Amino acid sequence: MRAWKLVFQHLLQMNGDAAEEVADLERQLEAAKARLAAQNPSTISPTIKAPTSSATSPSRLHTLFLLSDSALPLGSFAFSAGLESFLAHHPKPAHNAAFFSRFLALSLSSLASLSLPYVIAGFNDPSQLEDLDNDFDASTTCTVARRASVKQGRALVTVWERSFRAQFKVDGYQDERAETAHRALKEFGLALKTAPDSLDEFGSFVPNGHLPPLFGIVCAALSMHLSEVLYMYLLNHVKTIISAAIRASVLGPYQAQGVLASEGLRARISTIISKEMSSKRSTDEAGQSVPTMDIWGGRHEIIYSRIFNS
Repeated sequence: MRAWKLVFQHLLQMNGDAAEEVADLERQLEAAKARLAAQNPSTISPTIKAPTSSATSPSRLHTLFLLSDSALPLGSFAFSAGLESFLAHHPKPAHNAAFFSRFLALSLSSLASLSLPYVIAGFNDPSQLEDLDNDFDASTTCTVARRASVKQGRALVTVWERSFRAQFKVDGYQDERAETAHRALKEFGLALKTAPDSLDEFGSFVPNGHLPPLFGIVCAALSMHLSEVLYMYLLNHVKTIISAAIRASVLGPYQAQGVLASEGLRARISTIISKEMSSKRSTDEAGQSVPTMDIWGGRHEIIYSRIFNS
């Protein structure tokens, strides 16, 4: 028995030595990268590497629950993302689960092609917030969708300033990207408060405050992982549409929960995320892949009676 105990202790010591060696090598690698960047900044990508830990820490899990909570005051559930207009412009059989599943698939495809590149770009490089916000505004052709994005984005900035900012800088910034994101959000929030209603004397456009880039940057400021951010962004969109479907009498509460819990939805979201992260599309390649979504959204305002703002 004593021999086995000695062997076990020896193995533990070996594992500990190996862990220390790996940590030491990682420190040397980071130091070498820093020296290389100082000598030739162009050789280092400006994208800051995300944490590599596969486990979700309690603090990050807590943040995930906060940002995915329907009680988060973004006003998301005041919008139907074009569902109400879709139902109004189709015959009565459209009010069933099969038609809704088709609409949900199209809506996710549209969101992935148009918005996700801006979420990723904002997360990877928070310093580009002003350009990303302006570019997304220029690429959003539907005025109704634009209005919804701006209202939710500005609400997210308000939530960040009044609720999150003071709580996530207790012990300093967790990484360089988080520090950059904090600074970008501070400057952008100030610009939103002080910007004129139209062009200023230099002819510069005022900030808009679109949701996709701001969502990515807020999550970067909270030191989250990109895969978690994208999954949460897509799932939040699904929950918004499903909530609208319940109030429009397309789905019942139990049906809605069945859709959310389904393996099909999880597989679809995971496939979208894998495709976007592997393709590494830039925001220049982002665009509307389902043009009819813009048509349904744009015609929302001509509906005779409406439940939702858009």
